[in-house]
Amino acid sequence: MSPRTAVVTGASSGIGAATARKLAEAGYHVVLTARRADRLEELAKELTADGRSVSVYGLDVTDRAAVDAFAAGLDAYPPLHVLVNNAGGALGTDPVASADPADWRAMFEVNVLGVLHVTQALLPALTASGDGTVVVLSSTAGLATYEGGGGYVAAKHGAHVIAETLRLELNGKPVRVIEIAPGMVRTDEFALTRFRGDADRAAAVYAGVAEPLTAEDVADTVAWAVTRPAHVNVDLLVLRPRAQASNSKVYREEPR
Repeated sequence: MSPRTAVVTGASSGIGAATARKLAEAGYHVVLTARRADRLEELAKELTADGRSVSVYGLDVTDRAAVDAFAAGLDAYPPLHVLVNNAGGALGTDPVASADPADWRAMFEVNVLGVLHVTQALLPALTASGDGTVVVLSSTAGLATYEGGGGYVAAKHGAHVIAETLRLELNGKPVRVIEIAPGMVRTDEFALTRFRGDADRAAAVYAGVAEPLTAEDVADTVAWAVTRPAHVNVDLLVLRPRAQASNSKVYREEPR
Protein backbone atom coordinates (compact mmCIF):
# COMPACT_ATOMS: atom_id res chain seq x y z
CA MET A 1 0.00 0.00 0.00
CA SER A 2 1.35 3.42 -0.94
CA PRO A 3 1.73 5.80 2.02
CA ARG A 4 -1.69 6.84 3.25
CA THR A 5 -2.92 8.96 6.13
CA ALA A 6 -5.78 8.20 8.50
CA VAL A 7 -7.11 10.84 10.89
CA VAL A 8 -8.73 9.59 14.10
CA THR A 9 -10.61 12.03 16.32
CA GLY A 10 -10.98 11.35 20.02
CA ALA A 11 -7.84 9.21 19.88
CA SER A 12 -6.70 9.87 23.45
CA SER A 13 -8.49 6.87 24.97
CA GLY A 14 -10.99 4.05 24.48
CA ILE A 15 -12.23 3.24 21.00
CA GLY A 16 -10.28 6.08 19.41
CA ALA A 17 -6.93 4.94 20.81
CA ALA A 18 -7.65 1.31 19.94
CA THR A 19 -8.64 2.29 16.40
CA ALA A 20 -5.46 4.32 15.98
CA ARG A 21 -3.42 1.27 16.98
CA LYS A 22 -5.21 -0.96 14.47
CA LEU A 23 -4.88 1.48 11.58
CA ALA A 24 -1.22 2.04 12.37
CA GLU A 25 -0.73 -1.74 12.30
CA ALA A 26 -2.48 -1.78 8.92
CA GLY A 27 0.19 0.54 7.53
CA TYR A 28 -1.47 3.95 7.70
CA HIS A 29 0.27 7.08 8.90
CA VAL A 30 -2.16 7.87 11.70
CA VAL A 31 -2.80 11.43 12.84
CA LEU A 32 -3.94 11.24 16.45
CA THR A 33 -6.28 14.07 17.41
CA ALA A 34 -8.06 14.89 20.68
CA ARG A 35 -8.24 17.67 23.23
CA ARG A 36 -5.86 15.92 25.64
CA ALA A 37 -2.57 16.24 23.81
CA ASP A 38 -0.62 14.71 26.72
CA ARG A 39 -2.55 11.44 26.31
CA LEU A 40 -1.87 11.53 22.57
CA GLU A 41 1.84 11.93 23.18
CA GLU A 42 1.83 8.81 25.38
CA LEU A 43 0.05 6.82 22.65
CA ALA A 44 2.42 8.16 20.01
CA LYS A 45 5.44 7.01 22.03
CA GLU A 46 3.92 3.54 22.29
CA LEU A 47 3.23 3.31 18.58
CA THR A 48 6.51 4.77 17.36
CA ALA A 49 8.38 2.37 19.66
CA ASP A 50 6.69 -0.39 17.66
CA GLY A 51 7.83 1.17 14.40
CA ARG A 52 4.47 2.72 13.52
CA SER A 53 4.08 6.05 11.73
CA VAL A 54 2.02 8.57 13.71
CA SER A 55 1.62 12.28 14.33
CA VAL A 56 -0.08 14.14 17.18
CA TYR A 57 -2.39 17.13 16.89
CA GLY A 58 -4.30 18.61 19.83
CA LEU A 59 -7.78 19.35 18.51
CA ASP A 60 -11.22 20.22 19.83
CA VAL A 61 -13.67 19.12 17.13
CA THR A 62 -16.27 21.61 18.37
CA ASP A 63 -13.96 24.53 17.48
CA ARG A 64 -14.48 25.14 13.75
CA ALA A 65 -11.56 27.56 13.40
CA ALA A 66 -9.22 25.01 14.98
CA VAL A 67 -10.57 22.26 12.70
CA ASP A 68 -10.02 24.41 9.61
CA ALA A 69 -6.45 25.18 10.73
CA PHE A 70 -5.83 21.48 11.20
CA ALA A 71 -7.18 20.68 7.73
CA ALA A 72 -4.95 23.34 6.19
CA GLY A 73 -1.86 21.58 7.56
CA LEU A 74 -2.64 18.12 6.21
CA ASP A 75 -0.32 18.66 3.24
CA ALA A 76 2.54 17.81 5.61
CA TYR A 77 1.40 14.18 5.67
CA PRO A 78 0.93 11.46 3.05
CA PRO A 79 -2.36 11.74 1.10
CA LEU A 80 -5.43 11.54 3.32
CA HIS A 81 -7.54 8.46 2.67
CA VAL A 82 -9.40 7.81 5.93
CA LEU A 83 -11.24 9.93 8.49
CA VAL A 84 -12.57 8.22 11.59
CA ASN A 85 -15.08 10.46 13.37
CA ASN A 86 -14.84 8.94 16.82
CA ALA A 87 -14.95 11.93 19.19
CA GLY A 88 -18.20 11.90 21.15
CA GLY A 89 -19.72 11.08 24.50
CA ALA A 90 -22.77 11.06 26.76
CA LEU A 91 -23.75 13.20 29.73
CA GLY A 92 -26.37 12.12 32.25
CA THR A 93 -29.42 9.87 32.19
CA ASP A 94 -32.09 12.37 33.12
CA PRO A 95 -35.56 12.05 31.61
CA VAL A 96 -36.63 14.54 28.96
CA ALA A 97 -38.88 16.34 31.45
CA SER A 98 -35.98 17.34 33.73
CA ALA A 99 -32.82 17.08 31.62
CA ASP A 100 -30.39 19.98 31.61
CA PRO A 101 -30.39 21.68 28.18
CA ALA A 102 -26.69 22.45 28.69
CA ASP A 103 -25.96 18.71 28.68
CA TRP A 104 -27.95 18.24 25.51
CA ARG A 105 -26.12 21.17 23.88
CA ALA A 106 -22.73 19.75 24.85
CA MET A 107 -23.62 16.32 23.45
CA PHE A 108 -24.94 17.83 20.23
CA GLU A 109 -21.80 19.95 19.82
CA VAL A 110 -19.40 17.01 19.93
CA ASN A 111 -21.48 14.12 18.54
CA VAL A 112 -23.13 16.03 15.68
CA LEU A 113 -21.43 19.33 14.95
CA GLY A 114 -18.02 17.83 15.67
CA VAL A 115 -18.63 15.21 12.98
CA LEU A 116 -19.89 17.93 10.64
CA HIS A 117 -16.91 20.25 11.22
CA VAL A 118 -14.22 17.63 10.64
CA THR A 119 -15.97 15.94 7.74
CA GLN A 120 -16.57 19.21 5.91
CA ALA A 121 -12.99 20.36 6.47
CA LEU A 122 -11.36 17.09 5.35
CA LEU A 123 -13.73 16.07 2.57
CA PRO A 124 -11.82 17.91 -0.20
CA ALA A 125 -8.62 16.01 0.65
CA LEU A 126 -10.46 12.71 0.94
CA THR A 127 -12.05 13.26 -2.46
CA ALA A 128 -8.75 14.31 -4.04
CA SER A 129 -7.17 11.04 -2.87
CA GLY A 130 -9.35 9.16 -5.35
CA ASP A 131 -10.18 6.57 -2.69
CA GLY A 132 -11.42 8.23 0.48
CA THR A 133 -13.34 6.81 3.42
CA VAL A 134 -15.37 8.65 6.05
CA VAL A 135 -16.14 6.57 9.13
CA VAL A 136 -18.80 7.71 11.59
CA LEU A 137 -18.70 5.98 14.96
CA SER A 138 -22.31 6.33 15.98
CA SER A 139 -24.12 4.01 18.39
CA THR A 140 -27.10 1.72 18.62
CA ALA A 141 -28.54 4.77 20.42
CA GLY A 142 -28.67 6.33 16.96
CA LEU A 143 -31.05 3.62 15.78
CA ALA A 144 -33.40 3.08 18.74
CA THR A 145 -34.23 5.02 21.87
CA TYR A 146 -34.38 4.12 25.56
CA GLU A 147 -35.58 5.80 28.74
CA GLY A 148 -33.11 8.21 30.26
CA GLY A 149 -31.16 8.49 27.04
CA GLY A 150 -33.04 11.28 25.28
CA GLY A 151 -30.18 13.72 24.83
CA TYR A 152 -27.56 11.16 23.82
CA VAL A 153 -30.05 9.30 21.61
CA ALA A 154 -30.98 12.54 19.83
CA ALA A 155 -27.31 13.36 19.25
CA LYS A 156 -26.45 9.91 17.92
CA HIS A 157 -29.51 9.94 15.69
CA GLY A 158 -28.00 13.14 14.30
CA ALA A 159 -24.68 11.41 13.63
CA HIS A 160 -26.52 8.53 11.94
CA VAL A 161 -28.39 10.94 9.68
CA ILE A 162 -25.16 12.72 8.72
CA ALA A 163 -23.68 9.41 7.55
CA GLU A 164 -26.84 8.37 5.73
CA THR A 165 -27.29 11.72 3.98
CA LEU A 166 -23.62 12.13 3.09
CA ARG A 167 -23.61 8.71 1.43
CA LEU A 168 -26.45 9.84 -0.84
CA GLU A 169 -24.82 13.17 -1.61
CA LEU A 170 -21.43 11.64 -2.44
CA ASN A 171 -22.83 8.98 -4.74
CA GLY A 172 -20.60 8.87 -7.81
CA LYS A 173 -17.65 10.42 -5.95
CA PRO A 174 -14.59 8.36 -4.87
CA VAL A 175 -15.50 8.48 -1.16
CA ARG A 176 -17.14 5.77 0.93
CA VAL A 177 -19.20 6.55 4.02
CA ILE A 178 -19.13 3.83 6.67
CA GLU A 179 -21.15 3.91 9.87
CA ILE A 180 -20.22 1.65 12.76
CA ALA A 181 -22.87 1.54 15.50
CA PRO A 182 -21.64 -0.20 18.67
CA GLY A 183 -23.89 -1.27 21.50
CA MET A 184 -22.60 -1.98 25.00
CA VAL A 185 -18.86 -1.27 25.06
CA ARG A 186 -16.92 -1.26 28.30
CA THR A 187 -14.17 1.36 28.23
CA ASP A 188 -12.35 3.21 30.98
CA GLU A 189 -14.18 6.50 30.54
CA PHE A 190 -17.51 6.42 28.69
CA ALA A 191 -19.84 5.44 31.54
CA LEU A 192 -17.71 7.25 34.12
CA THR A 193 -18.06 10.48 32.16
CA ARG A 194 -21.78 9.94 31.68
CA PHE A 195 -22.27 9.56 35.43
CA ARG A 196 -19.95 12.49 36.20
CA GLY A 197 -17.29 10.41 37.92
CA ASP A 198 -19.61 8.15 39.95
CA ALA A 199 -17.69 4.88 39.68
CA ASP A 200 -20.42 2.77 41.30
CA ARG A 201 -23.10 3.90 38.84
CA ALA A 202 -20.70 3.43 35.95
CA ALA A 203 -19.87 -0.12 37.04
CA ALA A 204 -23.57 -0.96 37.44
CA VAL A 205 -24.07 -0.48 33.67
CA TYR A 206 -22.04 -3.64 33.06
CA ALA A 207 -23.05 -5.61 36.18
CA GLY A 208 -23.68 -9.27 35.40
CA VAL A 209 -22.69 -8.92 31.73
CA ALA A 210 -19.96 -11.51 31.27
CA GLU A 211 -18.43 -10.04 28.14
CA PRO A 212 -19.39 -6.56 27.02
CA LEU A 213 -17.65 -5.35 23.89
CA THR A 214 -14.18 -3.86 24.32
CA ALA A 215 -12.59 -0.91 22.56
CA GLU A 216 -10.44 -3.43 20.71
CA ASP A 217 -13.54 -5.24 19.40
CA VAL A 218 -14.83 -2.02 17.87
CA ALA A 219 -11.39 -1.07 16.54
CA ASP A 220 -11.09 -4.47 14.83
CA THR A 221 -14.41 -3.81 13.12
CA VAL A 222 -13.42 -0.31 11.99
CA ALA A 223 -10.10 -1.55 10.59
CA TRP A 224 -11.84 -4.42 8.78
CA ALA A 225 -14.41 -2.11 7.19
CA VAL A 226 -11.82 0.47 6.14
CA THR A 227 -9.52 -2.09 4.54
CA ARG A 228 -12.17 -3.69 2.30
CA PRO A 229 -11.56 -3.22 -1.45
CA ALA A 230 -12.38 0.31 -2.60
CA HIS A 231 -15.59 -0.75 -4.37
CA VAL A 232 -16.98 -2.36 -1.19
CA ASN A 233 -18.92 -0.04 1.11
CA VAL A 234 -20.01 -1.18 4.57
CA ASP A 235 -22.94 1.20 4.84
CA LEU A 236 -23.97 0.41 8.41
CA LEU A 237 -22.62 -2.22 10.77
CA VAL A 238 -24.31 -2.76 14.14
CA LEU A 239 -22.03 -4.32 16.72
CA ARG A 240 -23.26 -5.71 20.04
CA PRO A 241 -22.06 -8.23 22.60
CA ARG A 242 -23.90 -11.55 22.49
CA ALA A 243 -25.56 -10.72 25.82
CA GLN A 244 -27.26 -7.63 24.36
CA ALA A 245 -30.28 -8.21 22.15
CA SER A 246 -31.33 -4.56 22.03
CA ASN A 247 -30.71 -1.28 23.84
CA SER A 248 -33.11 -2.37 26.56
CA LYS A 249 -32.67 -6.16 26.67
CA VAL A 250 -29.41 -7.40 28.17
CA TYR A 251 -28.75 -10.79 29.74
CA ARG A 252 -27.17 -10.42 33.14
CA GLU A 253 -25.90 -13.33 35.18
CA GLU A 254 -27.08 -13.61 38.77
CA PRO A 255 -24.32 -13.01 41.34
CA ARG A 256 -23.11 -16.23 42.95
